Amino acid sequence: MPLLLAEADVRELLTMPDLIAAMDRALVAFSSGAVVQSVRTVLDLADRHAFFGLMPAYVASAPALGAKLVSVYHSNLARGLPSHLATILLFDPETGALQAILDGRYITEVRTAAVSAVSVRKLARTGSRVLAILGSGVQARSHFEALAHVERFNEVRAWSPTRANVEAFAKLTGARAMDSAESAVRGADVIVLVTASPEPVLRDEWVGAGAHVISVGACRPNQREMDPALVRRSRLFVDSRAAAMQESGDVIGAGEAHIVAELGEAAAARKTDTEITIFKSLGLAVEDVAAAHLAYTRAIELRRGASV
Repeated sequence: MPLLLAEADVRELLTMPDLIAAMDRALVAFSSGAVVQSVRTVLDLADRHAFFGLMPAYVASAPALGAKLVSVYHSNLARGLPSHLATILLFDPETGALQAILDGRYITEVRTAAVSAVSVRKLARTGSRVLAILGSGVQARSHFEALAHVERFNEVRAWSPTRANVEAFAKLTGARAMDSAESAVRGADVIVLVTASPEPVLRDEWVGAGAHVISVGACRPNQREMDPALVRRSRLFVDSRAAAMQESGDVIGAGEAHIVAELGEAAAARKTDTEITIFKSLGLAVEDVAAAHLAYTRAIELRRGASV
């Protein structure tokens, strides 16, 4: 019988340090060709201004086979619901039988931030001390937590277009609530973009030499989160070339030739202290399946969850 793991179970089973390590391994496996995965299938629910996605992956080394079903309804925020909801299904790689059903909302939240932490380890300057976060929602909170596991920031600045939201975020995390995106970004060593804006929120002239930019929002071809001039003068890294050239307006505008490497490739490394690096994160099925497999394995060991 398949195992059911609710969000409370998943939260207890996954720790951020272990998840960061798992995401690093998953990205390396993906870029080495050891993962069977297609670019996600996305249904545009135009009448509801929403999206529904299917993200399957097979990781032979685990072994793990599964798929995430995810919906994005930004209108949910007005209903008091998360904008991103998801369920992850795991299957027995030997038989194809349903193995587990996991809440995927929390996994999506934390695996995204864990992947960003991997990018900081590989691409940020050693000794980065100032972190700027543009956005104040779920991903802002998870990135605040995850990045603290890979770098010791002396100062964390935050900005959001809604002042009440950024003040609430600052109260929760101890970050400085800034009056503008520019004041948050100037002089920052690491800049995290976790907004729902389809238009650029980060201007080229605000970003100083040596900064590392993590772009998590703007995940459709007609959306851009960064000034095109900034993308052009930076070294650009992605989680998946194929996905980036199909889904990211920021990367499509720059062209595939501008991509230096996938984050899981050996070439994903900073060369100098003055170059600007960008990691465009779109999220991969292998990340979800690897995180779900880790939670499932621990649930079996600890006898957590319910059989259904």
